[in-house]
Amino acid sequence: MSEQNFDSDDRDAPVLPAAFPIVGIGASAGGLEAFNEFLDHLAPDLGMAYVLVQHLDPAHHSILANLLAGRTRMPVSEAGDNMRVEPNHIYVIPPNTNLAILGGVLHLMPPAEMRAPQLTVDYFLRSLAQDQGSQAIGVILSGAASDGVTGMKMIKTEGGITFAEDQNSARYSSMPDAAIASGCVDFVLPPAEIADELARLAGRVAATPREAPAVPADDEGHLDKLFILLRRRTGVDFAQYKHTTIHRRIQRRMLVHRLDRLADYVRLLHERPAEIDTLYNEILINVTAFFRDPAVFDALAREILPKIIERCAGSGDPVRIWVPGCSTGEEPYSIAIALLECMEKADLHLPIQIFATDIDTHAINTARAGVFPDSIAADVSPARLARHFTHDEQGYLISKQIRDMCLFAKQNVVKDPPFSRLDLISCRNLLIYLGPVLQKKVLALFHYALKPAGFLLLGSAETVGKHADMYRTLDTKHKIYVKKALAATLQFDFSAPLSASFRLADPVARERTAPPLAGRDLAKAVDRLLMKKYCPGSVVINEQMDIVQFRGQTGEFLEPAPGEASFNLLRMARGALAMELREIVGEALRKRAVVRKEGIALRRNDVTLLVEVEVSPLESAALGFFLVVFRATCGMPLAPESASTPGAQHEERLARLEHELAATHEYLQSVIEQDETINEELRSANEEILSSNEELQSTNEELETAKEELQSVNEELSTVNEELETRNRELSQLNNDLSNLLGSVNVPIVILGTDLRIRRYTPLAGKKLNLDDRDLGRALGDVELGIRAPDLPQLVAHVIDTVTQQEIEGQARDGRWYSIRVRPYKTIESRIEGAVVAFVDIDDTRRALRMAQEARDYAQGIVNAIRHPLLVLDKNLKVVSANPAFLDTFQVAQAETVGNLLYHLGNGQWGIPQLRKALEGVCTRSEGFEDFVVEHEFETIGPRRLRISGRPIDAAAGPPFLALMQIEAGTDDHGVTRDKE
Repeated sequence: MSEQNFDSDDRDAPVLPAAFPIVGIGASAGGLEAFNEFLDHLAPDLGMAYVLVQHLDPAHHSILANLLAGRTRMPVSEAGDNMRVEPNHIYVIPPNTNLAILGGVLHLMPPAEMRAPQLTVDYFLRSLAQDQGSQAIGVILSGAASDGVTGMKMIKTEGGITFAEDQNSARYSSMPDAAIASGCVDFVLPPAEIADELARLAGRVAATPREAPAVPADDEGHLDKLFILLRRRTGVDFAQYKHTTIHRRIQRRMLVHRLDRLADYVRLLHERPAEIDTLYNEILINVTAFFRDPAVFDALAREILPKIIERCAGSGDPVRIWVPGCSTGEEPYSIAIALLECMEKADLHLPIQIFATDIDTHAINTARAGVFPDSIAADVSPARLARHFTHDEQGYLISKQIRDMCLFAKQNVVKDPPFSRLDLISCRNLLIYLGPVLQKKVLALFHYALKPAGFLLLGSAETVGKHADMYRTLDTKHKIYVKKALAATLQFDFSAPLSASFRLADPVARERTAPPLAGRDLAKAVDRLLMKKYCPGSVVINEQMDIVQFRGQTGEFLEPAPGEASFNLLRMARGALAMELREIVGEALRKRAVVRKEGIALRRNDVTLLVEVEVSPLESAALGFFLVVFRATCGMPLAPESASTPGAQHEERLARLEHELAATHEYLQSVIEQDETINEELRSANEEILSSNEELQSTNEELETAKEELQSVNEELSTVNEELETRNRELSQLNNDLSNLLGSVNVPIVILGTDLRIRRYTPLAGKKLNLDDRDLGRALGDVELGIRAPDLPQLVAHVIDTVTQQEIEGQARDGRWYSIRVRPYKTIESRIEGAVVAFVDIDDTRRALRMAQEARDYAQGIVNAIRHPLLVLDKNLKVVSANPAFLDTFQVAQAETVGNLLYHLGNGQWGIPQLRKALEGVCTRSEGFEDFVVEHEFETIGPRRLRISGRPIDAAAGPPFLALMQIEAGTDDHGVTRDKE
């Protein structure tokens, strides 16, 4: 099991998760269409909050929130800094920002250094997982690249639920496919079905606690059964792991399968063995990152790695480091990079061996491949990316130099034997998953594997606990410990049960009795004895001349070389035999045939042996193994000095040296010739490769830069295109609305541009003004409209220039009259871009006015023909008209009478209260009166006695606005009202 990305040191403020689920939705190209479909099927009252993180063009204002507002009844707003998330709300990321969440409050962060691609989806989903835990829900919709994978892994690790859009519905499936391939997606559905599934999960997710729940007592038995099923299928026993952590993983699977009881889930595991594999992978879901906890790596580079390098440089040993629970390899590769940088500072170059192990085969294979997604750019500095990685369409590939430092292997740390003689063990966030028994065993195992004063690095939430007798604390904050020496040596038995698998060795060795031999074992013992006695000394070597097996007695020919232990054949060969073996084995390697050489002189104590060497390739599996057989043909004792003369000794020694020199010369000559040929070929090839590599590197850098820029621009253009498509649909809808509106207007209307060319007209205008599609774009003055209005083009131009409204009248060929009303065409931005000309049919109105004027003239003629003085008054008793008889009788002019109040005429002779009251009754209550007598001294005509009558005009039409006052010469009849002055 690998490490989990939960960094308690990074959280200075207390986490206050919301009381409702928060859904983080990531999308890029094609995401707007998918999100619209999602909103169309999403119930607005699920009690969840939704945060949409879309790749947007950083240089343009986004209208995404406005576009989405019309698709749902939920409030849609652009996310702001320090904005608290509310349920049943939708928040949209603004352009050119990173969005994070802490304690249920959104925070806008400045974007990272502008290097493509920007990982805004990962940034928010990682923050959401850390802040909301099991109440976080991740959704990946249509988009290019692989943004969001790391964030989805973290959400799943924290116990949240994850969705990805089905590739059949996604316009661009790269982002959903990357998330699905990572194994961290619970549901793969189209957007509409994602909305339906969220409705089903709403109540369940809201009730899930953030912290790992305790296992109910009633479920312990079912949990044991589940562990048995896991162990039988995967070989891993999780019974000694922390039950609360595993129970949270189990709850997630129960939530996916809509199960409430653990017993039902155990029954499902019996029925569907594939679900056991899914649960196993769920338990092993891990999140790691390059240089996770930068402060820890700073402490390593400052305090630990320099000490390790200094020790190994002094002893000549390689640097050996073990990373158990390495997940997909980010941790060991980070340590390798940091170690290499420390060595370069110290100007030292030592062999490095980093052993990285994990129980997850898939994770190990990923680590071996050394290919990582673009999201690592958020954790690795640009300088390290440029030096230690190569970028291509698959992502970032680790350099060969770093890759060769790391050895990856599958290993169960609680079951399999450990590595040994280690300088450092980095085991971060593995112990937190283990129960007390396993923790004790693993810490003891680490103690055994470390060198004296070796270093142990643990996770931020881990300690050595009760095992302080094994380790000394070096750095409490960063959890760095140093191995202590123990009085007794730890011994391990990896085949024994966990409780008895390790112990302290007894000071006194125990006697062991060998079991009796019988049957087949006896035959094997006899064969071994015969081979030991009669088999010639021989060894089996590989192509590197390393010995893999010994046969017979080889002590006369081979012996261990001083210094570092080695089984290399040439290093173990005695005397001059090494040179001969180099030549013989080299020839056998080249020819893949048997090579034999006799008479090789080998001085051994006081005897010179003549040795025969035969090298034969093994035919078994063509694995590159060779059998080297040694035979001593005879031994010649060296003559004592007294038995031979000095001359004879000199000649014998000279002959031997000449023989050795000749053999050496022959061998060296062949080696030189081979080396010269190979060097020449290599030199030529190397020059060509260097030249090609320079060209390819330059071209690759240019292409890579162009590709990243194009990819970023393409995503931004896709997003802008989606917004434009949506706006185009809105404009199309508005155009349809306008067309229908104009078609429904019963008025001929023509829309002109600033150049007085026809842009649009209503259907009635086409009929009344004789217009068709051929007239679109023609100048107004070039079109015969069928209405006589010769100054219309000049009037339209005047309206456009002065931004005023104008109106003229014109007559059509059929004799009907139109009011031609011209007003400016004004845009929303208040720009004048033409004019609107409306042709309102006023023929009926003109006819009615003409008839009314004729009736008025007729009535006026009648009034003028009456011999009695008459006045027409309005409701305020103002004179509207006076007939000639009134003007002649009272000798007044029309100008001083019409338009003046009755009471102001002359010297006020008409201001009689009773008369005024009677006239107001006519105007307000339509009450006429007869024979009101007035006696008065008039200025112009002298004393007169008059009889006045008043009545309303057209009283049946409502309250009268006009009254008629008739004046006659009066009499003094009885009953007649009089007013004398």
